[in-house]
Amino acid sequence: LPMAFRDVNARRHIGLQQLSSLALGGRTLLGPMKSCKFIVDESTNQSTLICSVVRLIESLDLTSAAGQLLNETIQAHNKEFKTGMSTLLFLVGAWSNAVLECLQQNVPVSAVVSVMSEGLNSCCERVQCLQISIHDVNKELCSSCVRPNAFKSKTCQTECGSLLNPQIFQYFQKDLSALEKVMPIRSCSHQEGDCNFNKHLVSPLAAIGSKASLVKPAGGKNISVVSGNGVIASNCNKQKLTHSRYFSTLRKTQFSGQQGDFQGDFSGLSADPCKCYGLGHLAMALSHGNQTSVELLQSIVAYQQERAECSGSSQFNIGEIVTCCLLGLPESYSCVSSGFVTLVSPEQATVIKYFEDKSLRTLLVDGDLTEQYRHLGFNRPCNVRTVLEHPSLQEGGTGDLWLSNVLDVLISFEVNLVLVKGNVCENLMARCIANSILVISSVTRDVLYAFGEVTSAQPVTYLTQLNASCVGSGAQVELWKACDERAVDLGELVPARIKVRGIPLLTAVLTTTVPSKMQLIEDQFWTLAYRLHHALNDKKVFLGGGAVELLCLSHIQMLAEQPANQNAVKEFDSPHLAACATECTSVVLQALASGWKRYLSVVMCNAATAASELEAGATVDHHLKKAADCGSPSAYILKEFRKGDLLRSGSGPLTDHRGGLKVYDNVTAKTEAWRRALDLVLLVLQTDAEIITGAKRNQLLNSHASSEFMFL
Repeated sequence: LPMAFRDVNARRHIGLQQLSSLALGGRTLLGPMKSCKFIVDESTNQSTLICSVVRLIESLDLTSAAGQLLNETIQAHNKEFKTGMSTLLFLVGAWSNAVLECLQQNVPVSAVVSVMSEGLNSCCERVQCLQISIHDVNKELCSSCVRPNAFKSKTCQTECGSLLNPQIFQYFQKDLSALEKVMPIRSCSHQEGDCNFNKHLVSPLAAIGSKASLVKPAGGKNISVVSGNGVIASNCNKQKLTHSRYFSTLRKTQFSGQQGDFQGDFSGLSADPCKCYGLGHLAMALSHGNQTSVELLQSIVAYQQERAECSGSSQFNIGEIVTCCLLGLPESYSCVSSGFVTLVSPEQATVIKYFEDKSLRTLLVDGDLTEQYRHLGFNRPCNVRTVLEHPSLQEGGTGDLWLSNVLDVLISFEVNLVLVKGNVCENLMARCIANSILVISSVTRDVLYAFGEVTSAQPVTYLTQLNASCVGSGAQVELWKACDERAVDLGELVPARIKVRGIPLLTAVLTTTVPSKMQLIEDQFWTLAYRLHHALNDKKVFLGGGAVELLCLSHIQMLAEQPANQNAVKEFDSPHLAACATECTSVVLQALASGWKRYLSVVMCNAATAASELEAGATVDHHLKKAADCGSPSAYILKEFRKGDLLRSGSGPLTDHRGGLKVYDNVTAKTEAWRRALDLVLLVLQTDAEIITGAKRNQLLNSHASSEFMFL
């Protein structure tokens, strides 16, 4: 094949320029106040609304090698952490520009790679002093508020404002009763009602400190969740994270309680604040201003924590959470439902109405329910073409034999409900509906596992494996109802709920009337859920609000100002770095530091705490000077963080000096984003040539860039 070799000019490295250009598109997606973008397809003129780096990268036509590497890096980070992609993308662009500046100053590539790698490692070690254990964070967050007392409910009535759907409230009580019969209750007093789910499920948000009244019914009255003989009033209820993990301000909102039918009294909770609502507070601190998602997640946390106290299970299990997106309902109808909520066709909805209040025999299929399906390991090679093996099922005749056999098997075992992980043959679906068998496709493995645990059903790959012991029982189906107790019909699809007593599965029902926002709302929910998940796995968090980046910037600048000092050189173990320290270390370290400075400046501008990037940079420099004068930058940063004054400009339109809620960041996700960003930049930097293969010789010869190629 014709081949061409193109030299890359080191001073205008094409790969780094491409990375910088691609990263520029995600600049407004950094920080708490993200600006949505419309991605327009020039060929079809169709557009989509995005507000995350992952969706941005997926929407771009990345034809260059650098673009492909960037896409793979972001997708890998998203698959592992689900958070931190905006930081990764921005630092890729910032450090690409920094490296280009080093090349302009004739700094050797080897020196850039060595100094930047060692510098980042040094920063990662330095910022460990800003890590706080989850236990200490929960204690601090809980003690910063006046603790609300537990609500011991004597009546079990709910109102429309609760984020836990009232349709499932009584079902939760039955779950608890069953749980108490089979499990010893540790550290739970029945006399004090500590194991009554009502104290969390009636109004988890009231206890945690979030906005209580979310749904405005047809009558137009705001219905509050918590009511009774008294209104819970505390500092916790007055604090609301407005928009930022970086520069959040305190917004005092009066908690409104409406007198209703609740009758109960208040009693004290555990003396240890970390065992009560700490995870709810932690979710708020990690939310970075995502108010809707944090309220849903706090409801889930409240339920899972109560269940954990009574059963000894995990306090937060992300595997027991699923989402269902309902397009056509106002966003205020978003709530949390027990069991599995999914969308079904109107024909399936008729089957569900027939089965309401009936116990169903359940089958779980771990694969596709099609005639051609073969499980992993037995799929035929994709490059082998089969002319004819089975006649088309559309044509009838012998093609109906498989359908008839499958239907006979399901009827013989009296199966009413089939949950399938993969796809389902359309003809089989139609026949099952005609025989009053409900088949749900595209069910995740976590959902199959959850139903298997509580129904005793055993998943099968093929129906030939089915026997009586594989069929479970106890499941029930019903049409999902909104918080105002009305059934929802969205036209083409109808939401339905599959429930089983004792199932730990919770569905976050996400609603909106704007089609382009649906994906955005779901992404935001999962981002917050995984932040909490990773924080609990790490058992520690970073101080938020730009504290970590500011310490990195201070540390690198300190090293850059003393390159010849042996004490500074000892920060690095590389012999090569020590040899070239007096020549280029300072230049490279300053370039590395410029990435974090630009990061902080852009975040401040996006959050409207600074009128311009110049003003934001001046604020950062002011804090750096004060940190250096203090003698201990980490102590200064910790002090400013606790005061809520860290990186707060004085002229921004949203400036508020009343102090803000504590905000925190994930440890592993943040540091891995740094490492992946720098690794990608250095990888592209060390790629000094491109080899082009294919039948494009004439095109290259006639192009304006032909002088850059040497044909082989």
